[in-house]
Amino acid sequence: MASSSDITSSADNIPENPESGSGSEASDTTDAPARRGRVRARRAAVMAVPATLVAGALAVLTAEGALGVQFAISGMPFTVTATELNGTGFEQFGGLDSMAPGSPNEGDTGGQVLVVTSAIKNATLTKLCQSVDLGGTNLLITAGGGAEKVSATDLTTDSTELSGDAAFGNIEIGNDASTLTKAGVKGPIGVFSQQADTVRIANLRQTNYATTAGVFRLPGLKLRFSSTGCP
Repeated sequence: MASSSDITSSADNIPENPESGSGSEASDTTDAPARRGRVRARRAAVMAVPATLVAGALAVLTAEGALGVQFAISGMPFTVTATELNGTGFEQFGGLDSMAPGSPNEGDTGGQVLVVTSAIKNATLTKLCQSVDLGGTNLLITAGGGAEKVSATDLTTDSTELSGDAAFGNIEIGNDASTLTKAGVKGPIGVFSQQADTVRIANLRQTNYATTAGVFRLPGLKLRFSSTGCP
């Protein structure tokens, strides 16, 4: 869960030279790079959100928006799998997660990750697995493998990849993210989104950067180090 941010170019902040020399030719030469920089920045801003929404149109459990923005992500992705997810009150939109300043995991991203943000008001998951690659070993968490399922309220997750067999009840596609009502989370104004009364995903698999929940119940919880991550 992260908030979407405006993408700007340093060229926007280049002041015009009041003493541009004699003649319009010098002025045109000085202003051309700034104009080109502004055009590139506007194109990048327009394209950034649709890029996240290609994945967002598939939809699953993920949400950043109002909740994820409350913390800086580590920048270490983690895998989440479940044989089945069922939820009521589903929303999804594009977002942008930010790492702490100077994070060693920022690489060439500038410390920001484009994510698909989803929110589910109430969710259950069967045979939940979560793993984090720590470099040579994995931190592995499993739960909900018995008669009782994992359950969560106000669940949100920020994902960069998602797969599974999905079905939605009463879905709306193309909403403005700031007007969403199904899960109680609102995204940035002007951002494409979707919402549904219900969601079911079989064979769920996600690559996430953040997860939050109002309540998260994990029956049969096991936490351990393992040579392998989630299958």
